[in-house]
Amino acid sequence: MEEKLNYEKPGSFASNDLKRLVIFASGAGSNAQKIIQYFRDSALAKVVLVVCNKPGAGVVAIAEKENIPVLLIEREGFFRGDAYVPEIQKANTDLIILAGFLWKIPLKLIAAYPRRIINIHPALLPKYGGKGMYGSYVHEAIISAGEVESGITIHYVDEQYDNGDIIFQTACPVLEGDTTEALSQRIHKLEHLHYPIVIEGLLKKL
Repeated sequence: MEEKLNYEKPGSFASNDLKRLVIFASGAGSNAQKIIQYFRDSALAKVVLVVCNKPGAGVVAIAEKENIPVLLIEREGFFRGDAYVPEIQKANTDLIILAGFLWKIPLKLIAAYPRRIINIHPALLPKYGGKGMYGSYVHEAIISAGEVESGITIHYVDEQYDNGDIIFQTACPVLEGDTTEALSQRIHKLEHLHYPIVIEGLLKKL
Protein backbone atom coordinates (compact mmCIF):
# COMPACT_ATOMS: atom_id res chain seq x y z
CA MET A 1 0.00 0.00 0.00
CA GLU A 2 1.47 3.35 -1.03
CA GLU A 3 2.10 5.95 1.60
CA LYS A 4 0.09 9.15 1.40
CA LEU A 5 2.37 12.17 1.29
CA ASN A 6 2.03 14.85 3.92
CA TYR A 7 1.00 18.33 2.83
CA GLU A 8 2.79 20.27 5.54
CA LYS A 9 5.50 22.84 5.00
CA PRO A 10 8.91 21.47 3.90
CA GLY A 11 11.28 20.70 6.74
CA SER A 12 8.62 19.90 9.32
CA PHE A 13 8.36 16.34 10.57
CA ALA A 14 5.59 13.79 10.62
CA SER A 15 4.18 12.71 13.97
CA ASN A 16 6.86 10.06 14.43
CA ASP A 17 9.60 12.66 13.89
CA LEU A 18 11.33 10.63 11.19
CA LYS A 19 13.28 12.86 8.83
CA ARG A 20 12.05 12.41 5.29
CA LEU A 21 14.37 11.61 2.40
CA VAL A 22 13.70 12.02 -1.31
CA ILE A 23 15.98 10.19 -3.74
CA PHE A 24 16.53 11.41 -7.31
CA ALA A 25 17.88 8.70 -9.63
CA SER A 26 18.02 7.99 -13.36
CA GLY A 27 19.36 4.47 -13.67
CA ALA A 28 19.59 1.02 -12.13
CA GLY A 29 19.32 2.40 -8.61
CA SER A 30 22.02 0.46 -6.75
CA ASN A 31 22.84 3.44 -4.51
CA ALA A 32 19.15 4.12 -3.98
CA GLN A 33 18.66 0.51 -2.94
CA LYS A 34 21.45 0.70 -0.37
CA ILE A 35 20.06 3.93 1.08
CA ILE A 36 16.53 2.52 1.26
CA GLN A 37 17.82 -0.61 2.98
CA TYR A 38 19.97 1.37 5.40
CA PHE A 39 17.06 3.50 6.61
CA ARG A 40 14.33 0.85 6.32
CA ASP A 41 14.17 0.23 10.09
CA SER A 42 15.83 3.47 11.17
CA ALA A 43 14.52 5.58 14.04
CA LEU A 44 16.08 8.63 12.37
CA ALA A 45 14.79 8.79 8.79
CA LYS A 46 12.98 7.07 5.95
CA VAL A 47 12.83 7.36 2.17
CA VAL A 48 9.40 8.73 1.29
CA LEU A 49 9.71 9.41 -2.45
CA VAL A 50 11.80 8.42 -5.46
CA VAL A 51 12.03 10.92 -8.31
CA CYS A 52 13.05 9.61 -11.72
CA ASN A 53 13.30 11.03 -15.24
CA LYS A 54 13.29 7.64 -17.00
CA PRO A 55 10.08 5.57 -16.74
CA GLY A 56 11.83 2.26 -17.39
CA ALA A 57 14.76 2.81 -15.04
CA GLY A 58 15.64 0.09 -12.58
CA VAL A 59 15.20 2.43 -9.65
CA VAL A 60 11.46 2.62 -10.43
CA ALA A 61 11.10 -1.13 -9.93
CA ILE A 62 13.10 -0.91 -6.71
CA ALA A 63 10.83 1.82 -5.35
CA GLU A 64 7.68 -0.09 -6.28
CA LYS A 65 9.00 -3.24 -4.57
CA GLU A 66 9.73 -1.18 -1.46
CA ASN A 67 6.27 0.46 -1.55
CA ILE A 68 7.83 3.90 -2.01
CA PRO A 69 5.92 6.38 -4.21
CA VAL A 70 7.57 7.35 -7.51
CA LEU A 71 7.40 10.76 -9.15
CA LEU A 72 8.21 10.58 -12.87
CA ILE A 73 9.34 13.96 -14.13
CA GLU A 74 9.60 15.49 -17.61
CA ARG A 75 12.27 17.83 -18.92
CA GLU A 76 9.93 20.73 -19.75
CA GLY A 77 8.41 20.93 -16.29
CA PHE A 78 11.72 20.39 -14.57
CA PHE A 79 13.73 23.05 -16.38
CA ARG A 80 11.12 25.54 -17.61
CA GLY A 81 8.28 24.98 -15.18
CA ASP A 82 8.21 24.88 -11.40
CA ALA A 83 10.98 22.23 -11.17
CA TYR A 84 8.42 20.03 -9.39
CA VAL A 85 9.05 22.01 -6.20
CA PRO A 86 5.38 21.74 -5.07
CA GLU A 87 5.48 17.96 -5.38
CA ILE A 88 8.74 17.77 -3.44
CA GLN A 89 7.31 20.01 -0.75
CA LYS A 90 4.20 17.84 -0.49
CA ALA A 91 6.50 14.96 0.42
CA ASN A 92 7.48 16.99 3.51
CA THR A 93 11.11 16.66 2.40
CA ASP A 94 14.03 17.22 4.74
CA LEU A 95 16.88 16.11 2.47
CA ILE A 96 17.16 15.48 -1.28
CA ILE A 97 19.68 12.81 -2.28
CA LEU A 98 20.96 12.52 -5.83
CA ALA A 99 21.94 8.91 -6.55
CA GLY A 100 22.88 8.65 -10.20
CA PHE A 101 20.58 11.44 -11.34
CA LEU A 102 21.86 12.80 -14.65
CA TRP A 103 19.98 16.07 -15.07
CA LYS A 104 21.31 19.35 -13.72
CA ILE A 105 19.28 20.60 -10.75
CA PRO A 106 17.36 23.81 -11.57
CA LEU A 107 17.85 26.96 -9.52
CA LYS A 108 14.22 26.87 -8.38
CA LEU A 109 14.77 23.57 -6.61
CA ILE A 110 18.15 24.64 -5.19
CA ALA A 111 16.57 27.83 -3.84
CA ALA A 112 13.74 25.86 -2.22
CA TYR A 113 16.19 23.49 -0.49
CA PRO A 114 19.48 25.36 0.15
CA ARG A 115 22.17 22.96 1.44
CA ARG A 116 19.51 20.27 1.60
CA ILE A 117 20.46 18.64 -1.74
CA ILE A 118 23.49 16.35 -1.90
CA ASN A 119 25.15 14.36 -4.67
CA ILE A 120 27.70 11.56 -4.96
CA HIS A 121 30.34 11.71 -7.71
CA PRO A 122 32.59 8.78 -8.75
CA ALA A 123 35.88 10.70 -8.60
CA LEU A 124 37.89 12.94 -6.31
CA LEU A 125 36.50 16.38 -7.13
CA PRO A 126 37.41 18.93 -8.35
CA LYS A 127 39.18 16.57 -10.74
CA TYR A 128 37.07 14.73 -13.32
CA GLY A 129 33.85 16.61 -12.66
CA GLY A 130 31.60 18.80 -14.75
CA LYS A 131 29.15 18.38 -17.58
CA GLY A 132 29.33 14.98 -19.26
CA MET A 133 31.49 13.48 -16.53
CA TYR A 134 29.41 10.68 -15.11
CA GLY A 135 29.56 6.91 -14.85
CA SER A 136 31.93 5.14 -17.20
CA TYR A 137 33.05 8.42 -18.78
CA VAL A 138 34.70 9.38 -15.49
CA HIS A 139 36.47 6.03 -15.11
CA GLU A 140 37.64 6.07 -18.73
CA ALA A 141 39.12 9.54 -18.29
CA ILE A 142 40.91 8.57 -15.06
CA ILE A 143 42.45 5.44 -16.58
CA SER A 144 43.44 7.26 -19.79
CA ALA A 145 45.17 9.97 -17.75
CA GLY A 146 47.26 7.39 -15.91
CA GLU A 147 45.97 8.37 -12.46
CA VAL A 148 47.10 6.16 -9.59
CA GLU A 149 44.03 6.78 -7.46
CA SER A 150 40.35 7.60 -7.78
CA GLY A 151 37.54 7.67 -5.26
CA ILE A 152 34.20 9.23 -4.41
CA THR A 153 33.05 12.69 -3.42
CA ILE A 154 29.83 13.53 -1.60
CA HIS A 155 28.98 17.21 -1.90
CA TYR A 156 26.24 19.79 -1.64
CA VAL A 157 24.55 20.71 -4.91
CA ASP A 158 24.71 24.23 -6.28
CA GLU A 159 23.97 25.78 -9.67
CA GLN A 160 27.05 24.25 -11.34
CA TYR A 161 27.83 20.61 -12.07
CA ASP A 162 29.89 18.93 -9.33
CA ASN A 163 30.78 22.25 -7.75
CA GLY A 164 29.16 22.48 -4.32
CA ASP A 165 30.98 22.30 -0.99
CA ILE A 166 32.56 18.92 -0.35
CA ILE A 167 31.12 16.92 2.55
CA PHE A 168 33.18 13.72 2.29
CA GLN A 169 35.85 12.09 0.13
CA THR A 170 37.60 8.75 0.20
CA ALA A 171 40.07 7.23 -2.25
CA CYS A 172 40.90 3.88 -3.79
CA PRO A 173 43.81 2.81 -6.00
CA VAL A 174 43.73 2.65 -9.77
CA LEU A 175 45.54 -0.61 -10.45
CA GLU A 176 47.87 -1.38 -13.33
CA GLY A 177 45.84 -2.83 -16.18
CA ASP A 178 42.54 -1.66 -14.69
CA THR A 179 39.54 -1.73 -16.98
CA THR A 180 36.67 0.71 -16.75
CA GLU A 181 34.46 -2.05 -15.37
CA ALA A 182 36.98 -3.09 -12.70
CA LEU A 183 37.44 0.48 -11.50
CA SER A 184 33.68 1.03 -11.60
CA GLN A 185 33.11 -1.95 -9.30
CA ARG A 186 35.70 -0.65 -6.83
CA ILE A 187 34.04 2.77 -6.83
CA HIS A 188 30.56 1.28 -6.36
CA LYS A 189 31.74 -0.52 -3.24
CA LEU A 190 32.87 2.81 -1.79
CA GLU A 191 29.58 4.46 -2.72
CA HIS A 192 27.45 1.71 -1.22
CA LEU A 193 29.49 1.68 1.99
CA HIS A 194 29.81 5.41 2.65
CA TYR A 195 26.81 7.22 1.16
CA PRO A 196 24.20 5.99 3.69
CA ILE A 197 26.56 6.67 6.61
CA VAL A 198 27.32 10.21 5.44
CA ILE A 199 23.60 10.87 4.94
CA GLU A 200 22.94 9.67 8.49
CA GLY A 201 25.60 12.04 9.82
CA LEU A 202 24.08 15.00 7.98
CA LEU A 203 20.59 14.18 9.23
CA LYS A 204 21.77 14.20 12.84
CA LYS A 205 22.86 17.81 12.34
CA LEU A 206 19.58 19.04 10.82
